[in-house]
Amino acid sequence: MGIPSEILNVDRPTNTIVFCYGKNKDLYGVRERTGCVYKNGRRLPKNGKTIGHIVNLKYVPKIAETDLSPISHSEIDLKEWGIYKFCDEQSKYLLDELRKVYCEDDALKIYCIAMLRVCQPNIKDYELQDAYLEGFISEIYPNVGLSKNTVSKFLNDLGKTYSRIIKYMKERVKNTENHRLLIDGTLKSNQSEVNSFSDFSRKAKLKGSRDISILYCFDFDNKEPVCSKCFSGNMLDSVSYEAFLEEYNITKGLIIGDKGFPSSCAADIFSKNPQLHYMNPLKRDSHYIKEYELLTYDGQLPGHETILYKKVFVEKDKKWLYSYKDTGQAHKEEYGWLKKIYGTKEGYLDEEYRSDSPLFGTIVLECDLDLTPLEAYQGYDARWEIELVMRYYKQACEFDETRVHDDYSVIGSEFCCFIATVMTYRILNKIEKNKILLDMTYKKFMKILRKAKKVRLEEKGEWKLVKLLPSYTAVLQQAELLPQPEKKETQS
Repeated sequence: MGIPSEILNVDRPTNTIVFCYGKNKDLYGVRERTGCVYKNGRRLPKNGKTIGHIVNLKYVPKIAETDLSPISHSEIDLKEWGIYKFCDEQSKYLLDELRKVYCEDDALKIYCIAMLRVCQPNIKDYELQDAYLEGFISEIYPNVGLSKNTVSKFLNDLGKTYSRIIKYMKERVKNTENHRLLIDGTLKSNQSEVNSFSDFSRKAKLKGSRDISILYCFDFDNKEPVCSKCFSGNMLDSVSYEAFLEEYNITKGLIIGDKGFPSSCAADIFSKNPQLHYMNPLKRDSHYIKEYELLTYDGQLPGHETILYKKVFVEKDKKWLYSYKDTGQAHKEEYGWLKKIYGTKEGYLDEEYRSDSPLFGTIVLECDLDLTPLEAYQGYDARWEIELVMRYYKQACEFDETRVHDDYSVIGSEFCCFIATVMTYRILNKIEKNKILLDMTYKKFMKILRKAKKVRLEEKGEWKLVKLLPSYTAVLQQAELLPQPEKKETQS
């Protein structure tokens, strides 16, 4: 069927042709002529791209040719600036680290996914693209593809290239030689039935949910996480401990673990690496306590008048035992013990009380280093830092539930979570250095940063900071995002 003459006679740009399309060939487009080609000795016209359509006997140019495009195709002119700027300034070195292992595009994807998870807590993977475009991160690092399908495939591919994750972690471990390293684990809800990490832990059986186990190493001297690794939720800490040390080639420093990480579980690692040392608490039923009379004390711990101590060298095992009794904590435990048995069928039994009460408020450490009692106590007391890591991992960043299903995607997603946790600690370290959180919480500080937005009043124009409340401006100045106000000269 030919094209009707009334369609062909519609005014349209010169050097164009009309073509019909659609199921019934009753729709008409306009295509530009771009030149000629010679074929079999003949000179034939060459058609180019479609530049418009004929609708109701009128030529309608495509959007690209109009001065005004639909707002759905327009760029965003108001974006969150403060929170992304602050996070990026504290975390740029992580991008440099990632570039040593990944190509530029992959490094930027990992970095941006991690930053979005820090700045937009509990964000879902399918929300990353919108958050990226609405935040100033898209101006700092433009053209990073974070659509739902792109992110899903990327996390899967990231997990498949596991050796690169190991390489990245090992590079971070190299920078911690002879540092105090705190190791602990946490459980994370993982309801998927299609990955091998999804198993019932001891705690998970009680709450009826599946978990994965995340083992973390924290550098107490640099105040930030060093490396992490995923394990099945039902794997014992003692089993994963040796695998963790060996895989990341941790051969130097002082490993401060918890009761779930006894040195005996990684005895081969410590014997092969004489510069790697350990410090762990013993269980309260340890035979060492009675054998070496560790509940009789030598004196008060310097600087801690309510804490008693004792130090003993165990010749046969070549290690030192450090015993402490915190009398304040002992009173709390005694109160809890009495409250727990009150009203029970058995009630108070003096024999049990006499057996348990000497252990209230006590802790016994084993260590292969000859330290002063105060040094050993301060070393183990540093474990509070790893507890903060776990708290910020599961609460401040809201990474308490995995969002992916198969093994590869879990590994890839947890790697991004690890980078996000490091970013969070870099933020916390900066906050502590600048003494910002003296009168506000971490969440309130991040909320104020989120209110610091930039706008452009003209399309493709200059970005300008939206006016803020004076109190918010002062916080941004304290965070070094804005210059300090000039001091007024006093008149003599």
